[in-house]
Amino acid sequence: MDLQAFLARQPAHYPDTQTLGQCLRALVEAGLDQLPLPGSGRTLERFQRLAEVGGHDLGLCKLYEGHTDALAIIAQRGGEPTPGSTWGMWAAEPPNARVRVSPQGLLNGRKAWCSGAAVLSHALLTAWDENDCQQLVAVALDQPGVSVTDQGWQAVGMAATGSVDVLFDHADTHLIGQPGDYLQRPGFWQGGIGIAACWYGAARSLAERLRTHCAQREEPHALAHLGAVDRALFAAVQVLRASAMSIDASPLDNAELLARRARAVVEQAAEQVILHVGHALGAGPYCKDRQFARLIADLPVFLRQSHAERDLAALGKHTINGTWTL
Repeated sequence: MDLQAFLARQPAHYPDTQTLGQCLRALVEAGLDQLPLPGSGRTLERFQRLAEVGGHDLGLCKLYEGHTDALAIIAQRGGEPTPGSTWGMWAAEPPNARVRVSPQGLLNGRKAWCSGAAVLSHALLTAWDENDCQQLVAVALDQPGVSVTDQGWQAVGMAATGSVDVLFDHADTHLIGQPGDYLQRPGFWQGGIGIAACWYGAARSLAERLRTHCAQREEPHALAHLGAVDRALFAAVQVLRASAMSIDASPLDNAELLARRARAVVEQAAEQVILHVGHALGAGPYCKDRQFARLIADLPVFLRQSHAERDLAALGKHTINGTWTL
């Protein structure tokens, strides 16, 4: 069974984290988590699969993207995960929630924004060593030194991801790579474009409702909104395709500028889709289409994985001495 057929057989609504976890495990059991690695020559296919899941449900996509990102990191470091395992990729570093890893490989502290923590078997996460260097570590979550709390998550949008705080108390862990590797590896920014593919998939799914509406009745204003949506999504598609080609052509290059540009374009496109689809269709699908209502609530929250104007300022800093050559 391919991914699209699998998703077509799933419910249009995942009410809680347990349901999302069950679906993620079913995806793993079906081998549908085995995506082409970034830079493998099939990066566009990877983005397409992420977009498919994003268009189905963003809560599921959040867990799926984290799991497949963790698998890619492990593979690129020459490792092999436990068969049937499900992984989180937790790299948020708020100042009040940092974990430390001892020279003996023991993990201590609080980690925030741990999506799917209650239903995953393992996680990759960023920790800090005795030299205050960031170190990526792998940890099994079914051990006494790991406590999944109900703290830090009061969301309505993306609620089912259960992105709570996790406490570590002398938890056993394994070091992945060298200190500083996580941010310095090419895959970090390549993966950031994968997040944009998730945003795009959800925006496309919302836009399909407007396309269907316009095909069924002649409404000039709705058609104008559809034109604006097409303009936005066309730009997003071209950027994601070009990004995939660039990554495959130079898989070891620093993709930061590429990723910042791609994410900015796709973020703006998604926000335009939310605006125009809502204006064109009114309250109906918000109230009567369960999947639409979930996507329209989840997507603004997921988009805030971008840092908005701060990310644009970082992009501007990168392009001060650049050129825009056709």
